[in-house]
This record gives sequence, structure tokens and C-alpha cells, in this order.
Amino acid sequence: MDETKTHSNLHQDSDSRLLERYRKGEEAAFRELVDRYKHSLYAFLRRFINQQDIVDDVFQETFLQLYTSRESFDPERPLRPWLFTIAANKAKDALRKIQRQATMSIGAMADAGDVSQDDVVNILTSYDETPEDEVSKDETAVRVRQIITDMPENLREILLLAYFEQFSYKHMADMLSIPIGTVKSRLHTAVAYFMKKWKSGTRSDNIK
Repeated sequence: MDETKTHSNLHQDSDSRLLERYRKGEEAAFRELVDRYKHSLYAFLRRFINQQDIVDDVFQETFLQLYTSRESFDPERPLRPWLFTIAANKAKDALRKIQRQATMSIGAMADAGDVSQDDVVNILTSYDETPEDEVSKDETAVRVRQIITDMPENLREILLLAYFEQFSYKHMADMLSIPIGTVKSRLHTAVAYFMKKWKSGTRSDNIK
């Protein structure tokens, strides 16, 4: 059969017909399905995830699942809803994995130089747990509040979102409209800034 005619026939076939032809071994039928849905599926994943490397991975995994489902997929089942459901589920799995990796204490995020993880957690926790009406009586809480108040706005914002509100890197990136890498570096800078001011104040207190 003429290859041009065959390709033309593929364009005219329904999804179920293409799946049936693919099940019988026609690789061209699978390629036609990919061509038919690749642009809309990719656009969907871009909106869903908005992180390029993960979009590419999920996109490939979705079509790989279709490719490997040749024997089990029911050709009478509508393909488009199935394809997008698979893509959405894989996207959510990828995002959950990122959030699990990103949801950690502020102390675990502070990992450089003389920034002590325990110090950060203990200091900020003491501030966080101080009742509002007793803040003025607690020297630690007063100092923490002052340092945070004096921080540059972008550093103060990221510190509060990460520690006090417990947002993941992904959530913060979305909220602030910045890449996840920028979230991480800005948060590290905020923690280092805080500890520098804290230790400086502690040394001044000791001198007094």
C-alpha cells in the first residue's frame, strides 16, 4: 500500500480505530495519536506544573504509558479523557514528590557557614510560641521580632512564609512568581541574615 495513502488514512481514523491498528502492530498509528494530542497535552501540563523539566518528564511518561498499554487498553474507551487523566495523575505525583522534599523545617534549610540548624529552630520557635500579650516581657521574642521587622522586605516575606506559614518551595514560588531556585537562595539568605543579626546582638549583650 502507498505510504502517502496510508498516512492520509491515519489522519482520517478515529482514536479507537488508531488504537485498534496500533494493537495490531502499526507503529504509525501510535505516532498519529501522539501527533494528535501532543500540543494540547503539553499545554495542559505547562499550566498544571509550570516547571519545565517536570513537564517534559510527565509528558514522556504519559505517552510511554499509552505505548505500553497496547494489550490492555480498551479501544472502545474514549482516549482523550484517559490520556489527560493519566497526565494529571502523574503531574500530581510529581508535585507531591517535590513538596515532600521541600517541606522541611527552616533549620534544615540553613545549611551553610556558621548557621546552626538548632539555633534557628529554637530561636524562631520561642518567638512563635510566645503569647501575644506576653511578647513585651520576653527578651528573646522582642529581639526576634525586631530582627524580622528590620529585615529587607523580600527576606522577611520569605522567612515568614517558609517558617511560620509552612509553605513548600513550590507554593512560595507560585505565590511570589519566582523560580523555585530563587526561593531556595532567597530563603537561605534570609536565614543567614537572621542568624548574623542574632549572633551580633548576642555578642553585644555579652560585652555589656
